[in-house]
Amino acid sequence: MNEETYKLIQEVTELQGISGNEGRVRQYMKQEMEGLVDELHTSSLGNLIGIKHSQNKQAPRIMIAAHMDEVGFMVRNITDRGLIQVTPIGGWNPYVISAQRYTLMTQKGDYPIVSGAIPPHLLRDQDKQTPIKPDSILFDAGFVSKEEAEEYGVRPGDAIVPDVKTIKTANGQSVIGKAWDNRYGCAAVIEVLRAIKDEVLDSELIIGASVQEEVGLRGIRGAIHEFKPDIFIAVDCSPANDTEKATSSEGQLGKGFLLRIQDPGMITHKGLREYIEDQAKEESIPYQYFFSKGGTDAGAAHVMNNGVPSAVIGVPARYIHGHQSLYTLADYQAAKDMLLALIRNFDQEALLTIKNA
Repeated sequence: MNEETYKLIQEVTELQGISGNEGRVRQYMKQEMEGLVDELHTSSLGNLIGIKHSQNKQAPRIMIAAHMDEVGFMVRNITDRGLIQVTPIGGWNPYVISAQRYTLMTQKGDYPIVSGAIPPHLLRDQDKQTPIKPDSILFDAGFVSKEEAEEYGVRPGDAIVPDVKTIKTANGQSVIGKAWDNRYGCAAVIEVLRAIKDEVLDSELIIGASVQEEVGLRGIRGAIHEFKPDIFIAVDCSPANDTEKATSSEGQLGKGFLLRIQDPGMITHKGLREYIEDQAKEESIPYQYFFSKGGTDAGAAHVMNNGVPSAVIGVPARYIHGHQSLYTLADYQAAKDMLLALIRNFDQEALLTIKNA
């Protein structure tokens, strides 16, 4: 495993930033992207987008975007006993929430907090237990009253984010940690820009990360409207459904990047899909087809403006939208290689090929 890549993955995944509270991720990416692009823009909503100009004034515009936000919770209310009631931000499996450590982010500082769980000694009449709902789980920072919590700066709207250290697996081929959806994309954007720093492109490259993807693909809409790309590539992570069976279209670790065919919000543009397939074959980059039950920023981008041909270069990970995801560096490398091939080879001829397919 490349140690520089692993260090980047550690740093970007351990950053904490749920939807609407992505500031720490944005600051990190801004620091890493400065000097690698000709322009760097931060939108009013918080998107961070860089532009690397082509010397050709008629060059087509390719936009590549990750999203900064991860799933978490938001303070909804403080009980009289100082416990925290929450609203989930992003999709959660309720059975992975309890008895985990989080960070409570307030204006006065960050505090450790744990999600509540009933010990087995106190459980009675299990057959009468109602199903767990994410917003019914209480969070506990050890405050003894509502007044004490407020004295420490706790307010409705404060973010609660998983607190996890990123680690390697025993064989060194995979990584375990939080927020690979979608710090994968953030890491890939940074490494791609490092790789092409001194290269001259035949396209105008628009590249960066959006905000609030996990709560309805919100940030990317403004970016598409502002920068008007000719094609759009979302760089995002999806769930691997391979723990009990080998699948051919539901994501397998170690089989390459995910070439999304369809999800509830988008059918991948035929010409762009075929172009990506051709490029992957020419460059001998491993990939797998993917049909998804969830969406990405491409679902919003492709219906913006007059319609933008869009696709997703994804990676699979097990157990996403929780404290611990597991993913392979081989799939990440394949996705990064695919992005580099697209950036280096995209030109006016390629755009015409895509549109005329």
